[in-house]
This record gives sequence, C-alpha cells and structure tokens, in this order.
Amino acid sequence: MTQTAVKKVQTMEELLQANAAKVVIPKKGDTVSGVIVEKNKKSLVIDLGSKTEGVVADKEFEFAVDFVKELKVGDEVKAIVVSPDNDRGQVTLSLKGAASDAKWEYFEEAMDKDQELEAKGIEMNRGGLIVLVNGVRAFVPSSQFSRKYMGKIQNLKGMTFPVKAIEVDREKNRLIFSERHVSEAKELAQKDLAIASVKEGEIYEGVVSGVMHFGLFVTVEVPVKDTEAKDSIGYVEGLIHISEISWEKVNHPKDYHKVGDRIRVKVLGIDEKTNKLNLSIKQLDADPWESIEERYGVGTTFTGEVTRIEAFGAFINVEKGVDALIHASKLEGHNLKVGEKVTVNVENVVPEQRRMSLSIVDTSMPIAYK
Repeated sequence: MTQTAVKKVQTMEELLQANAAKVVIPKKGDTVSGVIVEKNKKSLVIDLGSKTEGVVADKEFEFAVDFVKELKVGDEVKAIVVSPDNDRGQVTLSLKGAASDAKWEYFEEAMDKDQELEAKGIEMNRGGLIVLVNGVRAFVPSSQFSRKYMGKIQNLKGMTFPVKAIEVDREKNRLIFSERHVSEAKELAQKDLAIASVKEGEIYEGVVSGVMHFGLFVTVEVPVKDTEAKDSIGYVEGLIHISEISWEKVNHPKDYHKVGDRIRVKVLGIDEKTNKLNLSIKQLDADPWESIEERYGVGTTFTGEVTRIEAFGAFINVEKGVDALIHASKLEGHNLKVGEKVTVNVENVVPEQRRMSLSIVDTSMPIAYK
C-alpha cells in the first residue's frame, strides 16, 4: 500500500505563513461584507470571515434601527469599519451606508411603482412643507398640494396625509413628494390633453399655488375632452414672472396675490422643456403707454404723486403703470418728497420709449399775476 506523505506544520511562524493569504485585517473606513450571526435588541454581530467578528452597537445601531428591523440571521450585509479593534477584540461597524442605500432604494421603487406613501407635516418654509416619510425628512412644495389645501398648508403641521414621490435624487440628496398626485390624480392624468388644448393668447382661470420673490405659480384650469369625449378640466402649472404681474412697478408678488387666490391669466407661451405655461396678468389690460398721448398730450396739466426721488430728478405717477420724470434742472426751489402731491405740466411724450417729461406748475399765485 502506498502511503501519501503528509507535511506537518511545526512552528507558529509556518502556521501564520500558511494562513496569511486568508487573514484580512480591516482598517478604519474600509467597506466590508459579512453574514449576520447574532441579532438582538441593541446590537448586531456580523461574521467577517477568518474568525473575525464585527459588531454594530450603540449609536451606530440606533441610527440604522429601522434598517436592522428588516434583517435576519444569515443575511449578508455591507458595513463600514469604524474601529478595527474594540475592547472586546471585535471590529466596530457602521451600517449607515447600507441603511442609506436601502432608504434611497425604497423611495426609488416607490416612485417607479407610483406607490402612495404616508407623510407627516413637520414645519413650514417659504416654498412649502417639510415632512417625514418613512422616518426621512423630505419636502412637498406649495405647488404640489391640491386646491383644497391652497392657503391652508400650515394646517397640515403634525398631520399625516398620503403622498407620491416625484423626485428622488441621491446625488443631490433631494426627496420631493406631491399630495396633488394622490388627491388630483385623475385631473393630472389629463395634463397632456390639457397642454394640447392650451392656446397662446387665450385667457383662463386658475389658482395661485405659490408666491416667490420672482413671481407667482398658478395652477391653470384648462377645459378638455376626456377619453369618453366628456367635458372635463385639466390642470397645467404655469408661472407669472414678476414683470408680468402689473404694468406698474412690482416690488414683491406677495403685495398682489396670496396662495389660494383665484385669478384670470393670459397665456404668453408654453415652455417645451417643462410643459409649463408662461403667463401674464398685466396683459389682460392694454398697455397704458399705447394711448397715453391721447389722455396726456403736451400742455396737459394734472396733479400727481411723487413716487421716487433720484439724483437726476423726481418721478411722478401719472396713472397706473405710468410714471413721468421732472428733471433735476426743473426742481430748483422745490424740495419734493415721496408721497407728496404736486401739480405738473406735460412737456414731452414719447410712448414708444415709455418716456414722459414734466415741469412743475407754480400754484402759489393766480395765473393772471404771473
């Protein structure tokens, strides 16, 4: 019988050399994989191989507690090394990365499947409502609430309501949800029909859904024929830029409208990239400069209010949307103040340049004694 020679490892040095290729010593910051061998209420023990164990405990366990609930013994997980050797000779691990990935995957799947989730209102800000969805802070813009909540969003603080994800972006850490996509799903489904029905220059009604420093967001109501050829309403989002709110100077849109206001708007065009409407309020009325010469020809005398004082002169309000200038050279002996009423004479009108020049009429004595 032939005997096979067996070489025995005689020394500790030889033993270490024989297993050197198998032993992996993790370093702080390394990403490692392992199998869960023990799970309890306050910690998770993970076998990293080569008789090395890692533990998720204390604050690292608390951070990932929702993620850990879904795990069981035998599951393989990825973790990040916090410390390669704690006081028990174990590797301290963090599941933050895995927990974060799991949450993003949860929201990505919810958006892909158009699932309803539950949101809880936390706090208001200028653009909408900050919410908690599955334990994660997210945002619902004012424009993504249905008409029944317009002007009443603050009432949702502390309340729960259904939402759907409309933007999930890991890189930008953005989670955006919509209440409208739940409560007005049918109307939004007709958005394409509504956009196709919109006509440039047409006038529609809508509801102000957001007020920003640069303009007003409006949910425009567009009559459409639905799939059953019935008359219905489709909703399309639009923006009234601050320059299109009024013919007069607008300091802030909030001075004109608030969320929930019903208004009439004129469609200036459709943004093909976003399918949103460019709207105007001021163009519901004629440009006052177009016929200003008919009402205030050269030589006309009237009383107006000082609206602005500049180094080169004073501006007088003629009528809504029209301010005219008294040049500084014509202000000698007059110390005008904003808000003061002054009688003036029209010296020059150039409608195409939106310019009108004035001079002060001396009313201190009868004209006959000049």
